[in-house]
Amino acid sequence: MIVNFGVAPAEGMASLNSDIFYDILRRLDGPTLASAACACVAFCSISKEEKLWENVCSSMWPSTNRVDVKNLITSIGGFRKFYADCFPLIVNKEVLEYQWNDHPEYPEEWTEAEYYGDIDEFDSISPSDFVSIVDISCPFRIDLLTYAARDVDSEGEVFLSVSDGLPPILSMEKERKDGKLWRALCDGLRFSWIVVNKKIKQAANLSSWSPLDGQRHWPTDKDFVIRFGSVLSAKDILPCQVVECILIMKFRVIHTGEGVQTTLKLTELSMQLEDMEGAHVNGRNSLLILKKALSCCRSKNYSEVLESCHLYSKVQGELKEEKIRNESRIDRLCIVSGIAAFLTLCYYIL
Repeated sequence: MIVNFGVAPAEGMASLNSDIFYDILRRLDGPTLASAACACVAFCSISKEEKLWENVCSSMWPSTNRVDVKNLITSIGGFRKFYADCFPLIVNKEVLEYQWNDHPEYPEEWTEAEYYGDIDEFDSISPSDFVSIVDISCPFRIDLLTYAARDVDSEGEVFLSVSDGLPPILSMEKERKDGKLWRALCDGLRFSWIVVNKKIKQAANLSSWSPLDGQRHWPTDKDFVIRFGSVLSAKDILPCQVVECILIMKFRVIHTGEGVQTTLKLTELSMQLEDMEGAHVNGRNSLLILKKALSCCRSKNYSEVLESCHLYSKVQGELKEEKIRNESRIDRLCIVSGIAAFLTLCYYIL
C-alpha cells in the first residue's frame, strides 16, 4: 500500500507537469518553440506534438487552417516538417560566381529551345506535382489568397480598407505628395508564396517575406506595384547558374475621398522566373528550377535573404551596363568602319 501510494502521486505530478508544460509551449511562436525544445528533455518530448506546430503554422500562414491544406501538409510529413521547410527563406550565395564571359547569349551546346525549356522530352517532373500556398499578412489584416490552381471568382477577391487599419487618404494628389499609403504598404506588407511538391514531399517559401522594391502610381495614378522574390539556383539547368524568382503584387485604389473609406483591391498576383539578362524562364526548365529550390540553402536571418536579393539586382545592373558599353563600342566600330570604307571608295573613284 505504501508503495502504491508513493507511485500514484508521482505519476499524477508527472502528468500535471506535462499539462503545464504543454500549456506553456502552445503559447509560443515557432522560433521560441524550437529553442524551448532544446532546453530540457520534457520540453523536447512535448514539442514533438503535431498540434503545437499546427498552431504555429496557423498563426504564421492562415491558409493552413483550411481542411484541404491541412490534408496536404499531413501527406508530406506533418506541420513540424512543414514549418522547418518553409519558415527559413531561400538564400543564394552563388551570385558573385556569375561571370559575364561565362554566359554567352546562346552557348554552342544549348539550342534556343533548350535554353527556354521548350523541348518535348520525357521527364518525371510535371506541373501537377506542384501546389502553391499563398498568404498576405500586414498590420492591417491577414488574408488567404489562394490554394493551388482554381477558378477565380468574386469570393476570392482581396480588399484592404480603413476599417482594417489602412491609413486614410483624401485624394490621389495628396498621396502622390506625402506617400503615406505607399509607406504603410512597403513597411507593413508581408507576403508568403510556398511551393509544395507532392511527389517528393518537400516545400519551400519562394518569397522574401518583406518587399524588395516597388513602384507607386504605375501604370495608372491609382496603382501600386510591390515586388517580392528570391534568388534560385539554376546550376546544371541553365548556363547562367542563377535566376530570380519575381513575385508581383498589384493593388488599385478603388475608393478615396473625404467621408469615404479608402479601399485597396488586389488586382494582380503573379510569379515568374527571369535569368540575369531579364529573359523569362518557362517550360520544363522552370519546373526543374522550382524542384531544385526545394532542397537549396536557407536562412532564418531574413536580412541575409534581402541582402542576397539586392546583391543579385546589383550584379544584374552591372551586367546590363557592361552589355550597353559593349554594344556602344560595336556601334562606334561599325560607324568608323563605314566611314573608312566610304573614304576608301571615294579615293579610288577620284
